[in-house]
Amino acid sequence: MNEPLTRQPEPEYMDLDDEAVVYAEADFADVNAAFVERLIELTPAPGPLLALDLGTGPADIPRRAVAARPGWRIVAQDASFAMLSIARRADRAMGLVQSDAKRLPFAPASFDLVFSNSILHHITNVEPFWAEVKRVAKPGAAVFLRDLARPDSAERAHAIVETYSGREPDLLKEEFYRSLLSAYTPGEIRGQLERAGLAMLDVALVTDRHVDIWGTVP
Repeated sequence: MNEPLTRQPEPEYMDLDDEAVVYAEADFADVNAAFVERLIELTPAPGPLLALDLGTGPADIPRRAVAARPGWRIVAQDASFAMLSIARRADRAMGLVQSDAKRLPFAPASFDLVFSNSILHHITNVEPFWAEVKRVAKPGAAVFLRDLARPDSAERAHAIVETYSGREPDLLKEEFYRSLLSAYTPGEIRGQLERAGLAMLDVALVTDRHVDIWGTVP
């Protein structure tokens, strides 16, 4: 019987220009649209709110979210200067903040909504990350994170890469593979949430490569 695939952490920041560019140029339109659709489902009230997007990358998702919900104001955070430079060129009006997601420069209880697509697998020291999510969310705030889920074998990880990124540049495929190996399992995430006092959030595997974390904070 094969041993489960152990986590192999990848660098926390995507600060190299070539990595940032190849990521920004990749075709994530369907994936990002699906994320925003689910985000809207989880926050159905169309009125104004202040949201925080953690690990925004090139900020395609907050642009899509604001297009769907014009009343939303979104602060887009990322630790990578290279990523935020790309985001700024795409939308100079976007509220962009460069910071570590484990040490956010925001007051407690600042946001009505905290969301993120694919930040968790970059983080090894998850305790301060979840503490910050809990700290900056208002009581009753919605939380929605979607991330990669670690496959049970390297062979399965390679198969996922070829299925969904077979036509992308080799550099992106290599990044995708490393990200899959750096991702957490749903069980590991549930343990993180319990230790962080966020056990009220739900965790579910939603595709062959994605896990969702969602709910409201008390």
